[in-house]
Amino acid sequence: QVQLVESGGGLVQAGGSLRASCAASGLPFSSYAMAWFRQAPGKERDIVALITTRGTTTYYADSVKGRFTISRDNAKNTVYLQMNSLKPEDTAVYYCAAARTGSTTARTYEHWGQGTQVTVSS
Repeated sequence: QVQLVESGGGLVQAGGSLRASCAASGLPFSSYAMAWFRQAPGKERDIVALITTRGTTTYYADSVKGRFTISRDNAKNTVYLQMNSLKPEDTAVYYCAAARTGSTTARTYEHWGQGTQVTVSS
């Protein structure tokens, strides 16, 4: 019943921008912290950004701080990740995740989307 569906990934040149979206259904969206994780080939799944239930607090990995922005629209049950000044190192599958209590650790998240591919060319 719970679904998280990502969209908005794609291929972009270094320095470009993308906006990923994650549409949630089957859960009380406003009661869940939301996060974006990413996983590159051969690498662990790492936190990118998280946002608390009301959007009052955010966290960013050092590698994306100042370039990425996480936001949410609880009326639309959607969380976004605005990605600016993209670098080839940002290339990964980006996953949306939901948890009743937010954290930076992937194993604590209860629900996951299928992922959306972001590829940044040099």
